[in-house]
Amino acid sequence: MARNVYGLDLGSYEIKVYDKKQDAVWKEKAVIAIEDRKNIFAIGDEAYEMYEKAPGNIQVVFPMEEGVISRFNDMQYLLQNLLKKGRTLVRGSEYVIAVPTDVTEVQKRAFFDLVIHSSAKAREVNIVERSIADCIGLGIDVKETKGVMIANFGGGTTELSVVASGGMVLNKLVKVGGTTFDRAVMNLVRHTHDFLIGRLTAETLRRRFGIFGGDSHAVLTVAGRNLVTGVPQQQDISISLVRAAMKVPLELCIREMISMLDRTPPEVLKAIEENGIFLTGGLAAMPGLARYIEGATGYRVQTARRPDTCSVEGLSRIINSKELKQMAYSMLDENYRWMR
Repeated sequence: MARNVYGLDLGSYEIKVYDKKQDAVWKEKAVIAIEDRKNIFAIGDEAYEMYEKAPGNIQVVFPMEEGVISRFNDMQYLLQNLLKKGRTLVRGSEYVIAVPTDVTEVQKRAFFDLVIHSSAKAREVNIVERSIADCIGLGIDVKETKGVMIANFGGGTTELSVVASGGMVLNKLVKVGGTTFDRAVMNLVRHTHDFLIGRLTAETLRRRFGIFGGDSHAVLTVAGRNLVTGVPQQQDISISLVRAAMKVPLELCIREMISMLDRTPPEVLKAIEENGIFLTGGLAAMPGLARYIEGATGYRVQTARRPDTCSVEGLSRIINSKELKQMAYSMLDENYRWMR
């Protein structure tokens, strides 16, 4: 059987995979449900359906945390079974993995080991910086661009990068993502209304209201628990409260973006002034985010056409191009630039 090639973008919240043989991108939640702390009960989207609803003997966990692998064995089991789920997994295939740059060498190595030591018996595993994959997914000529800034807003982190002339100029992993915004909404609702909501409810509020624009008097009725009486009930949550909660972690991202721009070399900064800032990642589609960042930084801001799959689309182009394939490296290669 002919070998296949897979592109993997392993996020804190979702796994995106490019299958070369099918020439298709698919994604599933990066979640695993464990029964009695030892038996795997469900994985992926099926496990996510149980999140905040599972009985006490079933633990629903995310093996990825803040952009890196926190539960290696669970993540390996999850990935292996997702690749086999309803598909034909060909052993001895090649893999190209998007990894965050601003993490330790041990954390980078974990992404490589995840696949190379799995039952998939990979023939070859290469890695590429996620911001480079994003840049290619956006249709930007990585080698020719004089300067571009990319902000990847993910489920667990925000990765800020300045790319120029085929390589990374600056990179920063900010520990602010979708879960951070959701917790901020949960906490402010709790302190304002003495009302407890789950993270999925907070996510619904965040997705519905966004950060900017729309009806400033809008409200959404959600279910939760009154912390004074202890009784389940419904509560109206205003758009202003949700946005006030989200602006606190967002301001941290804005400060890091401005700090990175201040440290960018003049010639590269001039190119960014012309090209603008590009938003990718699942959170980039949040209503009003691009407009808010544009007002806060003074730079033109554009959102990728499909921000949630931009990185894995970049991986697909790397896999299908001999020239772009040079952007990916093996951690076993003696010339691997991070390990020299």
